[in-house]
Amino acid sequence: RRGPARPIIMALRGVRVLELAGLAPAPLCGQILADFGAQVVRVDRFRRTAINADVQGRGKRSLALDLKQPRGAETLARLCQKADVLIEPYRPGVMENLNLGPDVLLKNNPTLIYARLTGFGSSGAYSKMAGHDINYLAVSGVLSRLGRKDENPYAPVNLLADFAGGGVMCALGIIIALYERTKSGKGQVIDASMVEGAAYLSSFLWKSQNLGLWNRPRGENLLDSGAPFYETYKTSDGKFMAVGALEPQFYKQLIHGLGLDSHKLPDQYDFSGWPEMKKRFADLFSKKTQAEWCEIFEYTDACVTPVLSFDDVALHPHNKERGTFLKNDQEEISPRPSPLLSRTPATPSSKRDPFIGEHTEDILLDYGFSKEEITQLKSLKVIESNKPKANL
Repeated sequence: RRGPARPIIMALRGVRVLELAGLAPAPLCGQILADFGAQVVRVDRFRRTAINADVQGRGKRSLALDLKQPRGAETLARLCQKADVLIEPYRPGVMENLNLGPDVLLKNNPTLIYARLTGFGSSGAYSKMAGHDINYLAVSGVLSRLGRKDENPYAPVNLLADFAGGGVMCALGIIIALYERTKSGKGQVIDASMVEGAAYLSSFLWKSQNLGLWNRPRGENLLDSGAPFYETYKTSDGKFMAVGALEPQFYKQLIHGLGLDSHKLPDQYDFSGWPEMKKRFADLFSKKTQAEWCEIFEYTDACVTPVLSFDDVALHPHNKERGTFLKNDQEEISPRPSPLLSRTPATPSSKRDPFIGEHTEDILLDYGFSKEEITQLKSLKVIESNKPKANL
């Protein structure tokens, strides 16, 4: 008989991360690190309620700390002496005003990786301005490329600058800095700008300009909804199909599945024929349900797939087989961490997200604070503890 299965050792096991609570991008950065094994502590502000707006707290613990009090700032500085990573999402100057800037914290802990995640970056004319995803996307140049013909540019919710250019790029920077530290033994400051992260993501758009992919106005090019074979189409039941048949051999299968004769159609890359072809494709797709189109195109190379809703996506056979979506102990569905590592895969926590201050005392004990010090900090209202009451 085999013995008990060995627990999976995750890639970031033992890495201690302090994440100063913020909005969307920094929490995703912290969640990525937690999903892959880091010990992430979310340092929360005091709130009237223990419920936090951060919905990306998977695998984290929460410490409620008042940084505006000198003892609160001193407490964070002491925590940073034993941390590997600090994720800081404030505007430039805020941490320096608290005497918690990189110069101070790296002097106390030269191995600390101090990740500054901001919209416009730590310097520059806009660095102290407020902004959100749409503003950062605008300044990156990417927003000018997004949108349909004769319509205003539009941001695809807040995915590109906040999460891809911000949270994911910051996590990448942290991993790079952790790897470099194995050689030098030194920490460093990461200046993660969402503007520059979004711009970096768009490298292909810049590098492909000489290929003729973007010579026409927005919404009339190959990949921006101009081409009839790279578009979404509404089905008879009000759902949608996504078409991405770029290559001739794939386009041929698309045309066959639609029941058309390619000899009676304009050339695939005849720009002048695109508007009329798009109308023709739209009319054909509107004649059948999404399920009927799936039956025609599934397991072909026509590059036609259903546009799955959040209600349907976890139940799709491909996603079910891969385990792409997970449920936590509250029956909430969310995506599995990606990418999937063969030997040290992420095994995310199935517990609910932490309440603000739920682990305050345990965290301070783990970081070397005595019970007497914790009692004093509580009496001075520098920290808060909000352990949930057990259900009897």
